[in-house]
Amino acid sequence: MLVNLLKLKIIAIVPAAGIGSRMQSSLPKQYIKIKNFTILEYTLHTLLLHPNIVKIIVSLHKEDKYFYKLPVSSHFRIIPVIGGKDRINSVLSGLKIKTNAHWVIIHDAVRPCLSYQDLDRLISIVKKKPIGAILARPVSDTIKYSDKKGKKTLYTLNRNHLWHALTPQLFQINVLKNCLKNVIKNKINVTDEASALEYYGYNPLLIIGNSRNIKITCPEDLSIAEFYLKNYDIN
Repeated sequence: MLVNLLKLKIIAIVPAAGIGSRMQSSLPKQYIKIKNFTILEYTLHTLLLHPNIVKIIVSLHKEDKYFYKLPVSSHFRIIPVIGGKDRINSVLSGLKIKTNAHWVIIHDAVRPCLSYQDLDRLISIVKKKPIGAILARPVSDTIKYSDKKGKKTLYTLNRNHLWHALTPQLFQINVLKNCLKNVIKNKINVTDEASALEYYGYNPLLIIGNSRNIKITCPEDLSIAEFYLKNYDIN
């Protein structure tokens, strides 16, 4: 039985509790401005455009003093919560919000260049009723495996089956919640939500995403994002 996309309800969780030490800024990177808007505002705006996303839960640091100054913070579909000590716990904090939705999207707060087209293609995959799906890019660079000190190469990885994982990532809520609880309980280190599912034998689908969907990590990423967002109208 196919899922009726017209009636589909999805919640989105945006972990935004990080402090972004690699950005070399006293301001958390999600609140750095590109043109007239913060990175987080661009991120949330694209999610708000999609009619199937009924709630956007933003996981904040307990001492966040910037979010409520943003006009978007008062939007009726946005729900702030206090995040956890790391990404996984912040996502679980968001999953505590009561909902009748069966699907959840997790999206990095600092990926402001997500296109609506990529978001819509990811959500449309629900018709196939997968366990989950993620936006990703095939690796095109040569990837080296180094020694423990990161001083010299040991060998070159075969890139034919290597992908850069992006966000958003889409999952059945109950499956994601159970996997995240178990990786925490068993002290398993995972760096994204798909990793938690993979550890317990699930295989999310890969959806090729646009290369412009970059994660703002270092200062030089800001100029790249500014170029990509130059024609983006947030109003």
